[in-house]
Amino acid sequence: MRARHAHRLLVAAVTLTLAPLTTPVHAQRDIDELLARAEHGDAAAQFNLGRLYVTGTGVRQDDAEAVRWYRLAADQGHAGAQHNLGLKYDTGTGVPEDDAEAARWYRLAADHGHWEAQFRLGSMYANGTGVSRDEGEAVRWYRLAADQGHAEAQFNLGQMYFNGHGLRQDLAEAARWVRLAAAQGNTTAQVTLASMYETGAGVSQDYALAARWYRLAAVQGDPSAQVTLGYLYDNGTGVPEDDTEAIGWIRLAADTGYAEAQFALGNMYFNGRAVPQDVAEALRWIRLAADQGYVRAQFNLGMSYDTGTGVPQDSTEAARWFRLAADQGDAASQQNLGIMYANGQGVPRDFVAAHMWLSLAAVQATGAARASVIAGREVVAQQLTRDQIAEAERRAAEWTPVPEP
Repeated sequence: MRARHAHRLLVAAVTLTLAPLTTPVHAQRDIDELLARAEHGDAAAQFNLGRLYVTGTGVRQDDAEAVRWYRLAADQGHAGAQHNLGLKYDTGTGVPEDDAEAARWYRLAADHGHWEAQFRLGSMYANGTGVSRDEGEAVRWYRLAADQGHAEAQFNLGQMYFNGHGLRQDLAEAARWVRLAAAQGNTTAQVTLASMYETGAGVSQDYALAARWYRLAAVQGDPSAQVTLGYLYDNGTGVPEDDTEAIGWIRLAADTGYAEAQFALGNMYFNGRAVPQDVAEALRWIRLAADQGYVRAQFNLGMSYDTGTGVPQDSTEAARWFRLAADQGDAASQQNLGIMYANGQGVPRDFVAAHMWLSLAAVQATGAARASVIAGREVVAQQLTRDQIAEAERRAAEWTPVPEP
């Protein structure tokens, strides 16, 4: 089973949702009355009518018409309409996308205390979207929303404290804000808080509490929490060791298409842990992860084809999978690919390419592994002219990894 990894703090994803209408409107008579009030300048009616056009409730769905009514209400200072108009500009729905205009309307709503607008404006300052990037301003707006109980703002404020962005780093304060968001059921915060307990970052290390928070996120369907909870059961960390629980949680995440879980489940089948050993089933799951760009799965699949384990031996296919992982920066794959180019195994012999890939592998390797890579590169260098070595070094210097999917 692979070792667990610490979860990094991540900016919470913005969820574009609409809260329930302030006034239930169903019958046509009610809609006619709402329209009459809106046409007479009632800002609340204009706002609610705009929302009906967004959802197509009782009227024909029409984002442009929604924008028109939102604007009328927003111009009268209606905070909800100002926020929703900002959201329209933010997403380019019913109007051309315009980040600066979105920020302008969010600010007007935020100045009225609208917590979602405060959160969104904070995110725009954090990312430099529609405004100049300003982490101090991001913190200020996140805090205003967080103080009102906005879970995503609480989480993001915790992130700012964790990373020391816009204020002095304070892991204990980070944990406090993340805990507030986690207590509201925010799964990203729950996973992050669990990781903090697991690693002792900002809190006293407590594996049992880590397992508790992972479980709370897992039961809500978070696949990263599910697979990590599976690891905890597999290793007996914070919970009793239990192979059945381990594979149950890992399979649950794998069935959603989560690549890390697919890879972990494949390893369990490969090693016969908690399930009967089944190399074919192992490779099926590992391939699913590899097809999503999961580096460790790509490397393992390359090794399977290289050695003929569970599949017919196929050097060309091995080189293809090593190349996919090498392109993402996997040192072991870079080394294997370099050797294959040197030997003309699965790829045309190319000593310049071999030198380049071995050089890239050497950058990440340490100790005896690095010495082995460098020794291999020196053997390759003996086959090259000075100009060819310079070309290989140039390619290595200019190489950039392909981002993970």
